[in-house]
Amino acid sequence: MRRPPFHSCALADAATLPCVTARTIIDSTVLSGIGSPPLPLSERPGETSQFKGSRVNATRGTLGHATASLLGEGMAFLRRQQRDWKVTVVRTSLDKFAYQMVFPYLSIYIVALGATGTQLGIVNSIGMIVAGFCGPFTGGLIDRIGPKKIYLTGIGCMAISYLTFSLARHWELTIVAMIGYWLGYATSIHSCATICGNCLVNRDRATGMLLCETVAAGLLGVAGPMLAAWLVALGGGVTIGGIRPLFVSGLLVTLGTFAIVLTQLSERTWAHVGNSRPHLARDIAQVFRGGKYLKRWVAISAITQLPLGMVFPYTQVFAHSIKGANEFILGAMVTGSAVASIVCAIPLGRLADRIGRKRVLYITIPLFWLSNLMLVIAPSPAFLLIAGILQGFFFIGGPIASAIERELVPPDQMGRWLGINRFFRMVLSAILALTAGIVWDKIGPQYLFLAFVAVDLLI
Repeated sequence: MRRPPFHSCALADAATLPCVTARTIIDSTVLSGIGSPPLPLSERPGETSQFKGSRVNATRGTLGHATASLLGEGMAFLRRQQRDWKVTVVRTSLDKFAYQMVFPYLSIYIVALGATGTQLGIVNSIGMIVAGFCGPFTGGLIDRIGPKKIYLTGIGCMAISYLTFSLARHWELTIVAMIGYWLGYATSIHSCATICGNCLVNRDRATGMLLCETVAAGLLGVAGPMLAAWLVALGGGVTIGGIRPLFVSGLLVTLGTFAIVLTQLSERTWAHVGNSRPHLARDIAQVFRGGKYLKRWVAISAITQLPLGMVFPYTQVFAHSIKGANEFILGAMVTGSAVASIVCAIPLGRLADRIGRKRVLYITIPLFWLSNLMLVIAPSPAFLLIAGILQGFFFIGGPIASAIERELVPPDQMGRWLGINRFFRMVLSAILALTAGIVWDKIGPQYLFLAFVAVDLLI
């Protein structure tokens, strides 16, 4: 929502107020000094101290009032949200905790099992393609039977993924695990996004999504990599044996989130599609007939998700194998990313709701470019930490873009619309994941990150 313009009289008053105040103070000071003897020196410090004390008290009062106002606004925001949205916030936060434990070491683990850069790309691309092709079907099912059953199916796939990773002895088995992860992630986040998009009103949407995906999840996202670094160090460092227990922890947390969704989420649906059978082509055509900008948004949405396949699978491997980062630096990079999300999410979310989502994206996207450049040139661990912090702005920009996406279609088409977007995003990310692996092996690891910045700039 745009801020209304100030009235011209108000601007005039604001402009003249400092001058009038200054003149009044000067006149009163001069007049009060006429015919009055100067104060003794012994009395002057006491007066100065009293004046300073009043200023400090006034400042404290202002800060206290601002803090109370902010807390009151936050509590009012939470009270007006629906229960299903709050359940998804809890589940997303716990899922982020589990993933943040594993993420710093996932690609390193696959490479340690024998995969090359190209094979690492194959592992990710196969999982993304499977998840992408299931997206439109998942969306249609969500619109017909509601998100809860699909949500539970996705969480179950993620549990199988963590179990398979923990049992893997060769990199080939991680293909099965990665299919389970991407399918489970895409399905569960699809259901979560449908609930979020339909439960939040427009004025709260960007703030609510950022609160869910960055602040609430970010708080546990800070704890996850710190705990993981400690566990890896106890297990002998960044080795297969040191990393493997993290997948067991992820499995236990995921089973806990399954129980939460099963017992706490309602069976609510938003679509009224009758008893007609799902028809992929007809459903896609029906969604696209709803707005002239939808096809353009599909292209924009796919492009904004390039890092999923091109950057994130290789960031930690690059930091470890090329820059020599140990388990604590790897964990600190992910922690820094989560901290950036916590600190900046709410201010940027409110700013996006006021001045427009697109303008805020113009702030976050260049900061993510800078993260990739810092990673490449990093001469010391401090630069790696800065790169990790700046990487957090991608996770802030993502929910803001998603807030735009959820405002383009009515609630009864939300599941299918998100499924269509996920199909194109995943397929493009899969192609780029494989391409990135080839660049890593044939040209050089650093050119992978430089190429992403160049491509994003051109687009």
